[in-house]
Amino acid sequence: MSHEEFPTDRPAVVTCGLPYANGDLHIGHLRTYVGGDVYARALRKLGQETAFVSGSDMHGTPVAVNAEEAGVSPEEFALDWHEAYEATFPKFGVDFDNYGHTHDATNVELTTEIVEALDANGHIYEKEIMVAYDPAEDQSLPDRYVEGTCPYCGARARGDECDEGCGRHLEPGEIEDPRSTITGNPAEYREQTHKFFRVSAFQDYLSEFIDRLEGTANAKNQPREWIEGELRDWCITRDMDWGIDYPGEEDLVLYVWVDAPIEYVSSTKQYSERVGPGVFDWEEAWKDDGEVVHVIGRDIIQHHTVFWPAMLRGADYGEPRAVMASGFITLNGKGFSTSRNRAVWADEYLDEGFDPDLLRYYLATNGGFQQDVDFSWERFRERVNNELVGTVGNFAYRSLLFAHREFGGTPDADLSPEVRDRIEEAIDDFTAAVNDYSVRDAGDAAVSLAAFGNEYIQQNEPWNLVDDDPEAAARVLRDCVQVSKAVAVLFAPVAPGTCERLWSQVGGEGSVHDVTVDAALEPPAAEFGEPDELYEKIPEERVEELNAKLQERVEAAEEGSEAADAAAEGADEEDAEDAEDAEDLEPLEPDRIGFEEFQDLDMRVGEVVSAEGIEGADKLARLVVDIGVEERQIVAGIKQLHDLDSLPGTRVIVLANLERAELFGVESNGMVLAAGEEADLLTTVADAVPGERVR
Repeated sequence: MSHEEFPTDRPAVVTCGLPYANGDLHIGHLRTYVGGDVYARALRKLGQETAFVSGSDMHGTPVAVNAEEAGVSPEEFALDWHEAYEATFPKFGVDFDNYGHTHDATNVELTTEIVEALDANGHIYEKEIMVAYDPAEDQSLPDRYVEGTCPYCGARARGDECDEGCGRHLEPGEIEDPRSTITGNPAEYREQTHKFFRVSAFQDYLSEFIDRLEGTANAKNQPREWIEGELRDWCITRDMDWGIDYPGEEDLVLYVWVDAPIEYVSSTKQYSERVGPGVFDWEEAWKDDGEVVHVIGRDIIQHHTVFWPAMLRGADYGEPRAVMASGFITLNGKGFSTSRNRAVWADEYLDEGFDPDLLRYYLATNGGFQQDVDFSWERFRERVNNELVGTVGNFAYRSLLFAHREFGGTPDADLSPEVRDRIEEAIDDFTAAVNDYSVRDAGDAAVSLAAFGNEYIQQNEPWNLVDDDPEAAARVLRDCVQVSKAVAVLFAPVAPGTCERLWSQVGGEGSVHDVTVDAALEPPAAEFGEPDELYEKIPEERVEELNAKLQERVEAAEEGSEAADAAAEGADEEDAEDAEDAEDLEPLEPDRIGFEEFQDLDMRVGEVVSAEGIEGADKLARLVVDIGVEERQIVAGIKQLHDLDSLPGTRVIVLANLERAELFGVESNGMVLAAGEEADLLTTVADAVPGERVR
């Protein structure tokens, strides 16, 4: 890993978090995979040697539980979903160089080798621990076979994660009031011998690693509380049949989070074996400090920034250069709910006849990668019609059509310095976006260039110059054709299908995906044919139709709401989906308060002076907030949800007359107001000063 600006002379690997082989894909899942594909394509545009890999996560208790319910073996159940994913991703232009799965021979072999290396290097030991057990069924209850109460925050927790509370990884035996998810029986704890990975021995290394890690701010900041706190060792075996056997042990399989990230290496190895090490050498990428970039959902940051780099280090592999952690996607302001069929499914989107590039653009550029994004058919239509049709498509079509009709292709004229400078600026913006790990800015570089082209052709009006000043018309259209070619090159990572068409329309040779950013300034073809339009407008009635279909589905699913709720309680979904599969917004309070009661609330504008995490608390941060008349210390549950270093200077709304409280030994004198589960801080639009009262 070089930490030099891309492109470097080292091979890069871009990975996407493994989809859990357990259910249909919806557009919330696609955000990560589209983001990873855009980033991998963008790296190649810079001339970076890049492999883009992933695979299906086949193991773990959710697959075993659902396979049992379906009456098939876990392998058969998981393989069916793996094959479905393998067929779906290419339909959205997500073009993995290799897509494997965790149960294939390569991953089983490599996982065994890495675990044996960890053991040989002294990083694994045995320990007697208490594990959940169902005495009525006479069976162990690993991970999602048990649920109960989180010992840290008191929320409902399932298996190895407090997925409804603090989000902490939970070790076997930690859940309080355990109950079997199979039978509903109360569980008991029994002592058993398990294998542990000595994560605590890597604390100093991880502290240095997190300082040099690149990527999104949430991936760099969230892990610090674990790394800088008490770093506990990690139980890496489970009492079950489905999984990769622990080397030399017949009754234990490896925890799913051991073999799952190793699939990144295995998938790269399979790609290397297919194309040959002269094309891509997996060992150079993984063992000789290649440029490894993980693209994941933010709910699995801990696994990729604590456990995984420690495993790599312990087995004498290199470390990741960057982790890009995406936010989640909501639907019309509400969480996706698979149990209530409130989702836009991947296959459904395609069945509606929409171009995959439209969704890719929406997912890649609608907000920063780590931010939560809301999807609505109205907003989708607006962005397609205004930006893709009105800006990119409109500019390219009218420029190329006019050039074709008047000159048969690219006019014989020099590229103007102004336009050359603007294309070079777009290339610089694109390059900076890649090095900033921003897929949104990479897409915006091309769309902004197309917007410039629209303004340029409109200001110069070549249609009025053709008769009176044909040389001037030729210069303008030469510039516009060049901008169109540059847009095809720079926008290709986001819209690979339509940019391939645009590349062909400007007479480009070969594939647009085989050229680098330098091609944006290479002279276009002297001749090209009549272009067609890249995008079509979405009529308003289509949105009404799609919303009606969605509402009909949701209502049908909620007719049996009690059954749906019961199913949702027992459903075992992929980790990333658990966070997305949120409940509806809370109903409005039926009881009203009077104006006098409202006046009793003393809400003030405040400005954050400092923000720091509270040691030992997963969610809590200590803020010092200037509320005009004084500075207040306030404890807020935003530690994992905000980049604390960026908060000073932020204007917030403070409930100033809330009773004092003590949380984790820290006094809190007030409350900072925020909306939703992601703690969207309430702030001011204009320039209200600290201390100004909210009325």
